[in-house]
Amino acid sequence: MKESGAKMDTNKNCELLFEYLRGILYDSWIEHFEVSELSEPYQNLGRGLQYLQNAVNELVLYSAELSKGNLSIEFPKEYNFLCENLKNLHANLNHLTWQAQQVAKGDYSQHVAYLGEFSTAFNEMTKQLKEREELLTEAAEKAERRAEMIEGYNELLVEMLSKRKEWLLVVDKDSKEIIYCNKRKQMGSVDDSFCQTCKRRLPFQSELLKWKSKEQYKVWEMQGELDTAYRVTSFQMEWKERSSYVHVVVDITDEKRNVRNLTNKANHDPLTGIKNRSFFEEYMDIVLCEELEATLCYLKLDGLEYVNETFGRQEGDSYIQNFVEIVKKNFRGGDTFARIGGDEFCVVLTGNMAELMNRKLAEILREFQEEITRKYQCSFSYGIVEISDKNNTLTLEEILQKAEAILQECRDKNIEKYPSIFML
Repeated sequence: MKESGAKMDTNKNCELLFEYLRGILYDSWIEHFEVSELSEPYQNLGRGLQYLQNAVNELVLYSAELSKGNLSIEFPKEYNFLCENLKNLHANLNHLTWQAQQVAKGDYSQHVAYLGEFSTAFNEMTKQLKEREELLTEAAEKAERRAEMIEGYNELLVEMLSKRKEWLLVVDKDSKEIIYCNKRKQMGSVDDSFCQTCKRRLPFQSELLKWKSKEQYKVWEMQGELDTAYRVTSFQMEWKERSSYVHVVVDITDEKRNVRNLTNKANHDPLTGIKNRSFFEEYMDIVLCEELEATLCYLKLDGLEYVNETFGRQEGDSYIQNFVEIVKKNFRGGDTFARIGGDEFCVVLTGNMAELMNRKLAEILREFQEEITRKYQCSFSYGIVEISDKNNTLTLEEILQKAEAILQECRDKNIEKYPSIFML
């Protein structure tokens, strides 16, 4: 019976110790184990397992803090060899943290050689950061040099403009205050008296101050006093760290006048002052393209060759001018009257009025033929064609051919009446 009872006691102690050990290894936490529940021979073993439990608990707490990145946690006690590798890892992480801080400050000489694949990744990252910083530094230096160059160009531009007739006005984007004007050397804002001078010379200055646009760049024109004209180039830029609008104002009055003169010369016959063939063809393109109703009167001055050969070119020019003046005074200023050849002319009127024009040109012809101050007979032939609107299918060339065929009938009558001027 004693042997049987001892065996049962042993089994119980072994079972308690095994459950305790299993709990230490597999349970998340064991609060307490009563060693007194064990028989005397097993109590030392139970106390030994308690030491193991304390070491494991310390290991669990320590590793939990490290997994959260808490590197300020104290190292475990020296006799706890279960934490030895974690302590080494802790020390390595502390040193790695310091190295990362040095890298953040720009020290890319840091090198890790004790953390395997992580070392390779860290060292590669440090290398790339160093290369990127070198590229960024180079780009920043280029940008700085470019900014200095642009500033130099700006100063050069301002200096150049101060020597020229152009106005350069810099207006604060928000306050609408003029912060620079090239018409006077100044520091700070432009004084009021000088602005008044500009206002007299630039009566539209107030419109420049009000100008506000989302466009980065705009070229526009303004009218000044006494038929003066200006071209304004406006754009946005930072001027001495202030968001600003810059207006470059150029007087283009002479340029406009020259353009008008050139346009007049390009569209007018120099001898008579009426429109020329180029203008006539452009005008007729509009009439035909827009399908307008019109009446074309094709006129040919009779005997011009005879007058030139007999009395000289100067008399021939006078003959042409006299003819033009008589025709002009019998038509409205809005009618198109053009010289399309040496002795050929066209009058174009809006609307279909062939019958009326036939009567009118017959009257003009009689008046011209009654010219008694000339040593020769004055005469012209004419043909009239109505141009319908949407129903017209003729080209300008075909219309002129049709008008010339009609004109020939009138010319034949004039030849019979005044054969001498058609002899050449």
